[in-house]
Amino acid sequence: MLCTLRIQNFALIDQIELNFNAGYSVITGETGSGKSILLAALNLILGERADFSVIGPTSDKAIVEAEFSIQGFHLTEYFKVNDLDFEELTVIRREINTSGKSRAFINDTPVSLNVLKELTSSLVNIHSQYNTLELKSRSYQLEIVDTLGDLKQEVAHFEKLYKSLSSASSELKRLNDALSLSIQQQDYNSFQLRELEELNLERTNFEALELELSKAENSEGIVAALQSIEGVVEGENQVLDRLRVVKSSLDKMKGVDKDVDELASRLYSTMIELTDIASDAQRFAELVEIDPEKLIELTALVNRFNHALKKHNMSDQAELLDYKNQLESSVVGVSDLQSEIEKLTEKVNKQQAEVEQAAKQLHTARLKAIEPISQAIQAILVDLKLPNTKLEFKLTERADLTASGCTDIVLNFSANLGIETVPIEKAASGGELARVMLALQKLISEKRLLPTVLFDEIDTGVSGDVAQKIGTLLQKMGEHFQLFAISHLPQVAAKASHHFRVEKEIVNNRTITRVAVLNQQERVEEIARLMSGELITDAAIENAKALMN
Repeated sequence: MLCTLRIQNFALIDQIELNFNAGYSVITGETGSGKSILLAALNLILGERADFSVIGPTSDKAIVEAEFSIQGFHLTEYFKVNDLDFEELTVIRREINTSGKSRAFINDTPVSLNVLKELTSSLVNIHSQYNTLELKSRSYQLEIVDTLGDLKQEVAHFEKLYKSLSSASSELKRLNDALSLSIQQQDYNSFQLRELEELNLERTNFEALELELSKAENSEGIVAALQSIEGVVEGENQVLDRLRVVKSSLDKMKGVDKDVDELASRLYSTMIELTDIASDAQRFAELVEIDPEKLIELTALVNRFNHALKKHNMSDQAELLDYKNQLESSVVGVSDLQSEIEKLTEKVNKQQAEVEQAAKQLHTARLKAIEPISQAIQAILVDLKLPNTKLEFKLTERADLTASGCTDIVLNFSANLGIETVPIEKAASGGELARVMLALQKLISEKRLLPTVLFDEIDTGVSGDVAQKIGTLLQKMGEHFQLFAISHLPQVAAKASHHFRVEKEIVNNRTITRVAVLNQQERVEEIARLMSGELITDAAIENAKALMN
């Protein structure tokens, strides 16, 4: 329920604070007095886009703030999901400033317009003669049948199954898309894998192979170098022969000089080492294998390895082996995907059958509900001076499923006896649509908890006894939920429990809008004015009292 509305520096309104009660309240005022300003301010609270031209002259900022009692509207989950403080008396505020910025707050926490709209759509509905509760909308027409036909459980059962099916179908599509992509890459991945498998990465040490290749490539040079060692050391008149002559000379001086004896000993050790070196060089030279075919084979293998590193942008054998394992997983993954898709397809087919059955059951229940619904609406329309009205919900079963089931709906209407019904948007005038909407609202209000509802001149195009009936109907509806009506009709205003008058004044050479809360006497005078104009007669006063009673 809307408890309080505060408006600052908004169009012609400097500052007002309005407190509201439950039940039926009427808002009256002369044309151009500013009733539309109130509506625009409330629309701002409902998350409509800001029109910065409405910022008044007294400040660079316009503020609209509303307090709502939200007890019983089951909104705690909304507050939890959006990380907002839940308060039974919730404050919603919009601020717009001349710099072009707009801000929204729920209980002083900044929120986006989408979050704001989600909340306020559960709190306030504004209906005018132009939208008439979306009567032209097929989805709304179906919602009428479900609400008035007490099909809440059937609808909830279907929606639960449909949501589960949609989720599973989306997952199945995702898996099929993934499979399609995997199949496209499978041949390429398999080719890449075969290349790496041929390298035998798990059992081949390519670092050692590269060393072996380097040795093979330089085998002739190695042999030549080793042979040169032997030739220099062991050949005739080479190093060892000459050292033997020197050693013989030193041996003759043995015992003569201690230092000479030490040099002779060192020389002997060197000769032994040179002999070993020459022997090893000969042995190593004999072991060096010069095999052109093996060289070609090693070169090809190492080249393939290095090419694979460069191709896959890897730095070493460990990274290449890890990539090979990934390729193996991707190839195996295709098989896993196919298996998963088969299982999910079976599940989706089963769910599809369940959803189709639930949709048919819901359609059957709707068919049973439409006749009493039409009769109930027509009974109210008779009271609203549409005695020859014929209202028909035409339901047909469609082949494909939607989120609302398998039911196609058309609301047909005829206001005149002997005239065939046609879709309501083609047949009903504004006044007739308004009365159909009022009849629906009355029936809906008896079935579920409605938020605050505001009718914006929904009684346009009617007068006399019809207006009297509309006023009485609004009064009865106000017993079930908070209801506002902007009206010019005395018959409609007279039935309200609370009355607000919007008026213009000139203050300091500037026009401003004020909103007055009328007491009983002021209400009588305002209703009399609606009947007789500015010149209020005694007869008008008496008629106003009679209307109110």
